Formats: sequence, structure tokens, C-alpha cells
Amino acid sequence: MHKDISSLLHESPLFVFAMPEEANELFEGSELLFTGLGKVNAAYRLTKYLGQNRPGIIINLGSAGSAVFQQGEIVCCTKFIQRDMDVSALGFEKYKTPFSPEEPVLSYGIAVKELPEGTCGSGDSFDIMHGDHPYNVVDMEAYALALVAKSENIPFLCLKHITDGADEAAAANWAAELAQTPFKLKEIIDRLMG
Repeated sequence: MHKDISSLLHESPLFVFAMPEEANELFEGSELLFTGLGKVNAAYRLTKYLGQNRPGIIINLGSAGSAVFQQGEIVCCTKFIQRDMDVSALGFEKYKTPFSPEEPVLSYGIAVKELPEGTCGSGDSFDIMHGDHPYNVVDMEAYALALVAKSENIPFLCLKHITDGADEAAAANWAAELAQTPFKLKEIIDRLMG
């Protein structure tokens, strides 16, 4: 069982963002890692970092889309799906990595009671969430980060600022709302740290 969230946030936290624009200068003075976009970059950069450092908690902060949660809302993701993993043509369950011990839905994340909980579908595309999916938030890195954190047995917190509705207007809305991302995320982190 993890310690309470406030205690964990004071134990050598590593803040992981895809892009500097998601942090702005608001997180200066903290241990930061910018991975670049996509699951491969995220997994590589975090694994490389962990080769020489051992944070007390990995905190993934960033922007995301959702057709369920409201634009501007902060969602705490505790479950993760690799939304572009589909080997169903060979008889494997959709989202399941063949021959991997991991289930299609990776449950590894700390819940924050005052925030809505989400299931994040990560993939190497800007998804506009058409159709019925087992995830309600979309990004491009969180699944990979959660998998590395779980593999290394490091507590993981994932907070996403919903910048767009994951629809046809998503690209324009994401660009317009991105400037608010660091401010909204920093406000939540400061409150959680107490």
C-alpha cells in the first residue's frame, strides 16, 4: 500500500512531461524529464533516466483529449491501454501485447480522491476517439510511462489536463488550450503537496 499522496510528492518526485510547453517555467526547481512525443520516446527516455536515478515517485503531467471529460478538467488516470496495439487478426485480444504477461488494461496509478478517475488510451497517433472504446482519455505517452514505472516498482501518478474533446476540432482546441496546461497542473500539484 502506498503512503498518502502528500508524503509521496515530497520524496524525490520526478515530473515527466512530453513537451516543455506542458510545464512552462512553473516547475523549475523540480526534477524534470521531457520525453518527446510517443510511446517509444517515453519508454526510452524514462528507462534511460532510471538507469542512473531512483525517484520516490514518477508523476506524469500533460495534455490529453477526451470525449467524456470536459475541456479544462484535470483527470487522474489510474488505468492505461495501448490503444494502437491490435493483433486480433492473429487471435489475440485487442489491446493485448502478444506473449506479454500484462493484461490489455494496465492498472497502475495512484488515485486522487478529489479528481475524476480516467482510463488513458495511449497511442502513436492524434486520436479523435470515434467509436466505442474502453478508455475515456487519449494521449501518446502515459501507457509506456506507467508500464516502466510498474516494471521498476516505482509509484506512479498521472494527471491529464483535458485540452480538447478528441473530435474534429481537437487540433485547434489543443493548440488554444495548451497554454493553460502548466498552470492548471501546477495548481493541483501544489494543493496535493499541502
